[in-house]
Amino acid sequence: MVSNTEKAAVLVEALPFIRRYHGKTVVIKYGGSAMVDEKIRQEFIKDVVLMKYVGIHPVIVHGGGPEINQMLERVNKSTEFIEGLRISDKETVELAEMVLSAKINKGIAADIQRQGGKAIGLSGKDGRLITARKKFAHKAGEQIDIGFVGEIESINPDVITTMARENYIPVISSIGMDEEGNTYNINADYVAGAIAAELNAFRLFFLTDVDGIMMDHTDPSTLLQEVTYDEVEKLIDDGIISGGMLPKVRTCLDAIDRGVKNVIILNGKTLHAILLEVFTAEGAGTLIKEAKKEATEC
Repeated sequence: MVSNTEKAAVLVEALPFIRRYHGKTVVIKYGGSAMVDEKIRQEFIKDVVLMKYVGIHPVIVHGGGPEINQMLERVNKSTEFIEGLRISDKETVELAEMVLSAKINKGIAADIQRQGGKAIGLSGKDGRLITARKKFAHKAGEQIDIGFVGEIESINPDVITTMARENYIPVISSIGMDEEGNTYNINADYVAGAIAAELNAFRLFFLTDVDGIMMDHTDPSTLLQEVTYDEVEKLIDDGIISGGMLPKVRTCLDAIDRGVKNVIILNGKTLHAILLEVFTAEGAGTLIKEAKKEATEC
């Protein structure tokens, strides 16, 4: 059993980290097991509310692929993917918007409020937050129309900064709209990176189902706690970062290219992973920062 003195020591240890993050904006890409497992979900919500109470400004961006799959199965609609992108006709994107912007988005906002926080659920269509354009897949040198799948044209951060000033935690679904009013489903990783860059966020957190970047993905002891942009590119060239981890890491690098100073990959299945990363010296995942010659305090 932890004594009161030990509990106090933990709080004191967190003080310099609270000071470092106070007043800073952090963007959290929320997904994977952290979203699906109810116990982990509720602990994550508490962590976010705590961050807000100590003066950090969290912004949550979420997707919801598994839930979209369940809805499509429920209505007996088949799903086809090309290069990892879901082919989305008008009905599919309407169902995706319903799942993302209504069920998941409002559910997260409600959970935050039940834990004493203030949250506002948004989609990229609110306040023209995300202007999108049609995305095409490519196969054998051919451009393929995959329907209402989008990529980001621009981000309008005004609605986010307004909500943050009023002490709300913005919760954003990865739905965008083009100039003609067409709705697009967008990869939530890309949305999180673009929003973090536009907000000049202090940190961008990716909650995944792995501990971070490992030299050997079968050996957790090879986890890299900190790595530079240049070192990550070499790991990609050497084939150490590959498979499903590759697009996520490339998104991290893209966020840094856009101006985000530090990106952190965390295992969302680890209880309180974000608090461990933010408030302890050891951290809990892999921090990717700018190249050594440009690195700032992290």
